[in-house]
Amino acid sequence: MTVVKSIELVIPNDVYISGSTVEGQLVLSLHNTLVDPLLKVELIGRGYLEWIEEDNVYKDYSRPATCVNKADYVQKSKTFKVKGNWLGPGVHTFDFHFVLPPRIPSTFSSRIGRVSYFLQALCATRELILGKQTKYLLVQGTSIFHQDDVESESPLEVEVEKVLSYNCCFKSAPISLHISLNKNVFAPGDNITFTTQIINPTGKSIKKVIFTLLSVVLYKGVNLKAENRTLEVRDEIARLESHINRGSCAIARIHSVLSLPKVMPVTSSPKMEGIMDIAYELTGAIYFPWCMNSVVAKIPIVVRYEAVIPDE
Repeated sequence: MTVVKSIELVIPNDVYISGSTVEGQLVLSLHNTLVDPLLKVELIGRGYLEWIEEDNVYKDYSRPATCVNKADYVQKSKTFKVKGNWLGPGVHTFDFHFVLPPRIPSTFSSRIGRVSYFLQALCATRELILGKQTKYLLVQGTSIFHQDDVESESPLEVEVEKVLSYNCCFKSAPISLHISLNKNVFAPGDNITFTTQIINPTGKSIKKVIFTLLSVVLYKGVNLKAENRTLEVRDEIARLESHINRGSCAIARIHSVLSLPKVMPVTSSPKMEGIMDIAYELTGAIYFPWCMNSVVAKIPIVVRYEAVIPDE
């Protein structure tokens, strides 16, 4: 039977904001007396990217090349002083707190990269580790901007028109897809409310309209030749499918709502540096049962969690 019965990290919050304080307790339960213990809690935040691309793509031969990048966002530790240098059997609690740096990215995970934050508790002697526990944190990054910054230059509406053929390609007509937003700057957990108008003079029915919210991530890595490389990846965050059951209507309006995750990376700004740039895009696509083509409209979305820096 080991000396340590259990070791546990207890923290009160589910989500932490960059720049906030992580407070908690290390709870240690012992079967027997422990002499000369080492008790420590660490707060660690790291980012890591890795992807494989083809090298020499313009030559007759090629080989895969690995691109990587990493970042250390926070590493702090607290070592507890034990009175008398021993602990008796039973439960012992130790308080700790760490302050998160103000300019760190949100918790993030994809097939290319990740940003993770975690607490790590350790109970050991000089010879061996008796117990440890790791607890991951959800961290919401903030948008750093000055008070005189422009809110956003992104459009509140977008319209796409495309000429499609119908009636065995003997006729054609322009199909119009218009998407409008009440606002284009959102916080994590907000609802994105938008209106879609479809003008369809063909007299043919529309099969469905699919709305997707995409993250557009530009990963920044370095290959084995020390060359800077980038990779853009679009991933679906939310999806909504609308079926239009009113037959061959010339004008259709759809009111829709998509919900943002409660924790997510904020939109990158020119002032931000790091291993990846983040953008978001709302996409609407019309599909027709009588045509292989579709009409697609895209409108950028800004995600911001505000932390204001006063003007100097």
